[in-house]
Amino acid sequence: MVAVEMKGITKRFGAVTANKQIDFDLRQGEIQGLLGENGAGKTTLMRILYGLYRADEGQILVNGKTAAIHSPHQAIQNGIGMVTQHFALVPTLTVAENVALGYTHGFQINPKSLQKEVGDAAERFGIEVDPAALVRHLSVGERQRVEILKSLYRHARILILDEPTAVLVPQETEMLFQTLVRLRQDGMSLIFISH
Repeated sequence: MVAVEMKGITKRFGAVTANKQIDFDLRQGEIQGLLGENGAGKTTLMRILYGLYRADEGQILVNGKTAAIHSPHQAIQNGIGMVTQHFALVPTLTVAENVALGYTHGFQINPKSLQKEVGDAAERFGIEVDPAALVRHLSVGERQRVEILKSLYRHARILILDEPTAVLVPQETEMLFQTLVRLRQDGMSLIFISH
């Protein structure tokens, strides 16, 4: 089954055409590499899928249905998450607070129950991270795992990883690959941008 289909995507920035009539599809339970040199338009295409940019032309289908994705919120509603090269985490908050930030149903949260809930989610997805740890004390690889967990916690079934190994040491890269294989085995669809 096709999880995502992008048809005829064109994106211009003034006189510069970043993407021209791009077709892309991703199957359920597939890890697909999106490769190319810097400036080739890989990240631009995925930012369109995640709602950070709007295509000038083209169509996006998620699970066979046309999807209007004009913001990250709409992408998340369509089960799409993205881990960018520059993490969007608050260093002074805990892992659990960062994962739930902007995704709670009220203004008050119980830190202990939130930590348990996020810890259970981390265990379910096989992501090693301490929900009570302050983000400022985490390594780059651990911060990346928090970003991945944040997307999964928000029910992402399609995950975009933008140059995920660029900031990792070899041991962290190996852990990332193990996580991605587990997620694929669970039916997730993954896009791995690299060059």
